[in-house]
Amino acid sequence: MANTQITLIQIDNYGPWTVTPEPRREVDLQTLQSRLYADFSQLFGNRDGYVFFSRFDNMVAVTNGIDMETHSMIQESVANRYPVTVSLSTGVGETPAAALETASTQLQVAGSAQDSDRREILRGETVRAEHRTDNDVQIAHFDVNDATGRYTDQLNAFDTFIHIEQGYAELMRYLREAHDSLAFFVGGDNIISVCSALDEAAYRDAIGHVREAVDVDLKVGVGWASTAQPAGMDAKHALEVCRHDGHDVVIGN
Repeated sequence: MANTQITLIQIDNYGPWTVTPEPRREVDLQTLQSRLYADFSQLFGNRDGYVFFSRFDNMVAVTNGIDMETHSMIQESVANRYPVTVSLSTGVGETPAAALETASTQLQVAGSAQDSDRREILRGETVRAEHRTDNDVQIAHFDVNDATGRYTDQLNAFDTFIHIEQGYAELMRYLREAHDSLAFFVGGDNIISVCSALDEAAYRDAIGHVREAVDVDLKVGVGWASTAQPAGMDAKHALEVCRHDGHDVVIGN
């Protein structure tokens, strides 16, 4: 059974801020978002967490093993270096989607994302030490079979992007609806999902669904660990076995 801890990262009052006192240049906003994501990725990543950019003004982190005191420190560090503040809400659940639902509700109760009075909310709970196990987090690392040969070296760059994004969108939707799992595009032809306790048959089913729906072929390596980073590394090694041996699904130890 997965025991996932998810932190929702939300920029406070971001929409109004982008047009106050007048609309800000989009290039500056994109730069701010990318730097903020990079900092969160490093701040949580150095503590065995994973951060996914989602919509950039909202980011999702897998934070098993990271306590609320550390969340507070990360929040303060960002406030000291950026012209915007962020709110952090942490939820725990037997599935990633359940944990994110809890985290989302906690922030919504605290106030709207565009409420100028809602600043640096820090709410939630973490997985208690006595409840933690060596297999709390399941990470799946997908990539597209022969993306270079089928798309990158055959189509123009934008049409290649369309095919990759279609595969991602269908996988993201299917894993959410069928398995309460969360999938995120991470660049190239790579998708990383934090999953509930899925077995090989479930992964084969998901891959088959994407192939049938949008004609994109995937393979996946899967890892388990007490925190996100080790689980992710196990998934990457399992994916390398897929590439080497021609398997569609490999689940690591």
